[in-house]
Amino acid sequence: MSLRDTSRGSELGDLEPGTGQRAQLRARVLDIAWTALCVLLVLWAVWSSVGVVRGVTAWAYCAVAWVLLAVVLAVRLWAVRRRTSL
Repeated sequence: MSLRDTSRGSELGDLEPGTGQRAQLRARVLDIAWTALCVLLVLWAVWSSVGVVRGVTAWAYCAVAWVLLAVVLAVRLWAVRRRTSL
């Protein structure tokens, strides 16, 4: 069996509305988006905290970064719990 023959057997087919694959794709894309947002907020919060310690950044930026990170993580946990309970 060649490489071309093995790749044909694993095709997903059409991602039409209402199919299980479409729901899995949507969940996967949302997971990637949430992860990217959380990583960016963590980097911003740590960077602004280091800036506050060094005296370069204002406290307001640091506080906003940590509050936004807490809110996003809380919403993310709520969304995961809601998705698993459905």
